[in-house]
Amino acid sequence: MRSEDDLEPVSPALRQRLAPRGTLRAGINLSNFLLVSARTPEGGPAGVSPDMAHAAAGRLGVDLRLVPYASPALLAEAAGRDEWDIGLIGAEPQRAETIAFTPAYAEIEATYLVPAGSPLTSIAEVDAPGVRIAVTAKTAYGLWLDRNIRHAELVATATMDETLADFREGGLEALAGLRARLISDIAQLPGARILDGRFMTVQQAIGIARDRDAQTDEAIAWLTRFVETAKTSGLIATLIRKHGVEGLSVA
Repeated sequence: MRSEDDLEPVSPALRQRLAPRGTLRAGINLSNFLLVSARTPEGGPAGVSPDMAHAAAGRLGVDLRLVPYASPALLAEAAGRDEWDIGLIGAEPQRAETIAFTPAYAEIEATYLVPAGSPLTSIAEVDAPGVRIAVTAKTAYGLWLDRNIRHAELVATATMDETLADFREGGLEALAGLRARLISDIAQLPGARILDGRFMTVQQAIGIARDRDAQTDEAIAWLTRFVETAKTSGLIATLIRKHGVEGLSVA
């Protein structure tokens, strides 16, 4: 098993590519309650994702500044605006057009919740004519549904709370979401059920703005080795236990 000390020394050129200002700016998605599960005494984000950013900055030998975003869509849209140096976000093909990603370091199941009395009993049955699926727009699982749903209708809203309200008040046939979130939502929906299985897993990764040059390739290669070492050394599993989050697993 590789340890965190197995990563090679960081060259000045690589450090300059990843932290050109001498401080690593890490984009953090505040809406993912599994990865940002608490707040620091100062009110900043705390959890698995911020701790991964701290570990990366430590390996680079630079200070860290967390750059919080209210949603993954806002984080991804900032990729071309030089607001962050690394972004901790779900890896999706649409986002990969502007962001180069490492392999995933953690994954989260996404599935459906159906209301009391629903005839739907399996994941496959949801994608059918006449089925309306409530989904939060531009989430990783929402982007997956945009690409893969063929027969059902997607009803998208901006936040998870709005999506839940839309599902409940609009009498929709299914609610798409992270399993851990749906477990909390079901308490407000007497008789509702969460379907067995998953329609996808959200692959949480580290990304950098995609520039077509050798430095980008070198930077993403180093971050990939960092992620793989974090998994094999047990760091990710340790962080999940430290923060007590359920529904998040090592990729």
